[in-house]
Amino acid sequence: MEKPIGMIGLGIMGSAMSANLAKAGFRVAGFDPVPACRAAHKSAGGIVAKSNADVARRVDIVVTSLPSAKALAAVAEEVASAAKRGLILVETSTLPLEDKESACARLAKAGVIMLDCTLSGTGAQARVKDLLVYASGPKAAYQRCTAVFDGFARAHHYLGAFGNGTKMKFVANLLVAIHNVAAGEAFTLALKAGLDPALMYKVVGDGAGGSRMFQVRGPMMVDNDYSDATMKVEVWQKDMHIIGDFATRLGCPTPLFNASAPIYTAAMASGHAKDDTASVCAVLSEMAGVVRKTKKRKSTRAAKRG
Repeated sequence: MEKPIGMIGLGIMGSAMSANLAKAGFRVAGFDPVPACRAAHKSAGGIVAKSNADVARRVDIVVTSLPSAKALAAVAEEVASAAKRGLILVETSTLPLEDKESACARLAKAGVIMLDCTLSGTGAQARVKDLLVYASGPKAAYQRCTAVFDGFARAHHYLGAFGNGTKMKFVANLLVAIHNVAAGEAFTLALKAGLDPALMYKVVGDGAGGSRMFQVRGPMMVDNDYSDATMKVEVWQKDMHIIGDFATRLGCPTPLFNASAPIYTAAMASGHAKDDTASVCAVLSEMAGVVRKTKKRKSTRAAKRG
């Protein structure tokens, strides 16, 4: 018999996780306010719930993948009003820690246990189940969710007290921000020097200069096509601000992270808001005076845009 699970938020990440949970034998009841996302979920074999509250009434574990703190607050209110005591809400979004703590407190009043379980990986990685889960919160609740994590992630790590998952995600995303711009800068130098970008990707990626961001976003930089976004620049800006504010409050210097921020801002200003963050390569190439043609890459997401 298929195991029931809830998914609130069916955008790039949520839809990919839902698909992998279905493959793992879960019956996924999902909801998203965007009609196209609900339609795509239904087409993929999922159950479309009527509302966030409806999802909570159907299952014992709900996974959330949300775009903003405002969305989390609304979901927490709806779930708290409808869920039975003992429900576990697995929150995977990258949001300010204080907003997650507020949602956790609201849900606790209704007997709902919230886990802070941020994810390491892009939408493309999510589709092929190449995610890491940074889980934090009550350990007993985490242990009840391990089969769910196994369903959509490559691995999961228990990090202790609630909030540690978000803190670890901030650390990881600081590196992602820097490595992504570093990859774009390296591609730009190769192009300016007259090297073939595809050959550069193959050779450099095989050596000490490679990184996971170089590996994941390098193909977009090779083709100069960033339209099949697995992390949109406009969404990434939200993460950049959250990480910067967190580091500032701690009094922690982040000079390389700060240096990368204007490149993402330039990507927004030059029309790449809806494109993948790999488009920083296009910004740097333009700054270098490199004129490139775009080799269109076949979209693998189709209706999963969110």
